[in-house]
Amino acid sequence: MISVSDMNQGRKQHNKKATSGSIRIIAGKHRGRKLPVLMAEGLRPTTDRVKETLFNWLMPYIHGTNCLDCFAGAGSLGFEALSRGAAKVNLIELNKAAAKQLLANKQLLKSDDVVVCNANVLDFLKTPTSNKFDVVFIDPPFRQNLISQTCELLESAWLTEQALVYVEMEAEGDQQLPSNWLLLKEKIAGQVAYRLYQRT
Repeated sequence: MISVSDMNQGRKQHNKKATSGSIRIIAGKHRGRKLPVLMAEGLRPTTDRVKETLFNWLMPYIHGTNCLDCFAGAGSLGFEALSRGAAKVNLIELNKAAAKQLLANKQLLKSDDVVVCNANVLDFLKTPTSNKFDVVFIDPPFRQNLISQTCELLESAWLTEQALVYVEMEAEGDQQLPSNWLLLKEKIAGQVAYRLYQRT
């Protein structure tokens, strides 16, 4: 028979698991560094295996780039890009606590080349800008139809001429992307599709 105190203890352990975790930077100047992350509902840090595949794709391009991580979450992609030589990384995250953790991790890495913005991505991309990005990561919460809108806004003002855009989405998803984006790389694992596009 399970007592009330056992149930409370189990709940505490479950809550603890749900609220803390870490990501690991795979390569570059911060290689092997672990960063604490908030494991909130809807935040899915990109796995090391996927991250390694993605950055193998980006290896010839990443150095010196201006990067945007649209749904930053744990910052797994943005911090990896920084470690591998990106000149500037902008992290956009709606969850206030997650954005606060991104700021703390920026300080842990002692980097002035990271900008954290606690905002709704779609609202952020609707603001006037002269800032153009070379590499963009789009890994939104699934099944919320955010990708098409995000890509449309990016294409309207935010991308350099041959920008690279990484999109992580449901394999069964049918999202409309700009017609001038060329699919360079693709991998499907289970229910998730990983795609790298280049603006042409």
